Amino acid sequence: MLLACKKVTFGYENKAVISDITFQVDAGEYLCIVGENGAGKSTLVKGILGLIKPMSGEIAFGEEVKNASIGYLPQQTDAQKDFPATVMEVVLSGCLKQKGFLSFYNRRDKETALANMRKLGVEQLLKKSFRNLSGGQQQRVLIARALCATDKLLVLDEPVTGLDPTGTADLYAVLRNLNEQYGTAVIMVSHDVRGALTEVKTVLHISFDTVFYGTAQEYRDSDFGKQFLGGAQK
Repeated sequence: MLLACKKVTFGYENKAVISDITFQVDAGEYLCIVGENGAGKSTLVKGILGLIKPMSGEIAFGEEVKNASIGYLPQQTDAQKDFPATVMEVVLSGCLKQKGFLSFYNRRDKETALANMRKLGVEQLLKKSFRNLSGGQQQRVLIARALCATDKLLVLDEPVTGLDPTGTADLYAVLRNLNEQYGTAVIMVSHDVRGALTEVKTVLHISFDTVFYGTAQEYRDSDFGKQFLGGAQK
């Protein structure tokens, strides 16, 4: 077990945003969080990352997550896409969370960064400016950066937003490879429900009055999933 939410409620200023959520992420899991806008997906991610505490219930972390960080890829802003740094500098910055007050990179950090760039197929871009890369290349670089925190669990917030169909398919292939070949567990928040369902193993659907948690196939077969997918198709 990497993390488990047990009847957990998250919110702000004593007002619940999501309530009574229960699910578990084990090593090698690939979970997609879907749902209507404003239903609490971003709030749940903040809770997983430890940025907010549960109002009730419990969120527990396995030893592998306790002893490391969670690799996080937030939604990119226009300012982040135009960041004036080399690919190597961006990926290396993922090591900073592990270094505390130390602000210099050692040989091990550089080896970790290079290894993760190889995993993501961007090693040949290490001297390129991040701002000059395509959207898909930037996402690969940022995933390599997130892996510098840990290769056990990645949390990605709308990673395919803004990508064209080719870039989207490419990014899904990258995540599939990390999950299947390297055993990296993935939690992905996505509005691309139909595309994500061809990739993920498990679905957590959060709506204002209903929560679904089960396999991707169970979600497709459920009345709730059919209703949402019908709306998504429109």
